[in-house]
Amino acid sequence: MPADERLQAVAELARALAGVRDPLQAVLAAVERVRLALGGSMAAISRWERERGRLRVLVNSGDLAWDEEEVPPDETYPIGDFPDVVRFLRQRWSEGAEPRAWVETADGAGRAPGPYTHQRIASLRRRGRSSCLVAPILLHGFAWGELYVARGPTQPVFDGADEEFATALASLIAAGIAQTEHLAEVRRLAFTDPLTGLANRRAVDVRLDEALRRHEADGTVVTLGMCDVNGLKTVNDEFGHETGDELLASFAHELSLCAAKLTGCVVARLGGDEFCLVAEGHSPDEVLRVADEVCRRARLLPYADGVACGVASTADVGPVSGPGELFRLADAAQYLAKKARSAHPVRAGRDTSVRDLPEPAPGRPERERRRYRDAPRV
Repeated sequence: MPADERLQAVAELARALAGVRDPLQAVLAAVERVRLALGGSMAAISRWERERGRLRVLVNSGDLAWDEEEVPPDETYPIGDFPDVVRFLRQRWSEGAEPRAWVETADGAGRAPGPYTHQRIASLRRRGRSSCLVAPILLHGFAWGELYVARGPTQPVFDGADEEFATALASLIAAGIAQTEHLAEVRRLAFTDPLTGLANRRAVDVRLDEALRRHEADGTVVTLGMCDVNGLKTVNDEFGHETGDELLASFAHELSLCAAKLTGCVVARLGGDEFCLVAEGHSPDEVLRVADEVCRRARLLPYADGVACGVASTADVGPVSGPGELFRLADAAQYLAKKARSAHPVRAGRDTSVRDLPEPAPGRPERERRRYRDAPRV
């Protein structure tokens, strides 16, 4: 491939990687472009699973053999089967040295950095290929995986220029993967409560908005449970804020364990002593059983005085105007549970009429939390 075409291929790969959101998207975006750029009949990108000592193929592209799949569910190879990789890992990949691609051929006349690479050569012969390029993918100075590109029996064997180009393309793939990991960390921080590791209010707002759109479209049941840890201020005042934080973290753990019974449920800390769960596609009775178990476990925690829990479901209260209204109903039911010192959840529209729930105080913003708690009962 002429130099200008290779430069264009690099630019196209960079553009494709710029819009990806996770490592799998990065390898899917890269593998076919790299295959074409290097004139290969097939290409694959694999991940080195360091803790298992295995190379896992994430994606194959191009003219695949009978035993290859585009996105294989479980195509792995012991690293020990590839002495070239083992040697390179020990001497270069794991030491943060600059990566360099190498060529292997079906007749064993390649330029691999290790001894006779019988496994790769046997694979080339078995699948009717003439040669392959292996380019290490390094992330933060350590081995992440490898780029593998092969050519068919009628194609010319890869040469030194191909090695250099494959090395550059692997570095570009590594940059794309690193970008997705950075974005994933940013999203994690943006949507995670730092004290408990649960989702935060921003994550709940996004999930609840999506769930209610599906409810409007196909009637999917959406249920919101609100939990308020009792006596947190007393614990903070008498035993210190560190103990109060331990109480919140312990409750978050119990809430997560209980909510795991509801597939796809999102559990969050909204701030302070307030927690919630969002369940989609589950009946209110299922959510209520989980909420009741949460109340029971909360009473057993050290320093705890239980929790007040309210549940609001579209199956009970009917259509809602948006997330804000479902929050209001669930939080109002929670307030009634706290006021009554109830050991069990209060269910809006079932345990109490929606008309009996506190209404928002006039003149206050719709998004203000607990705005109705200062208002008189109606």
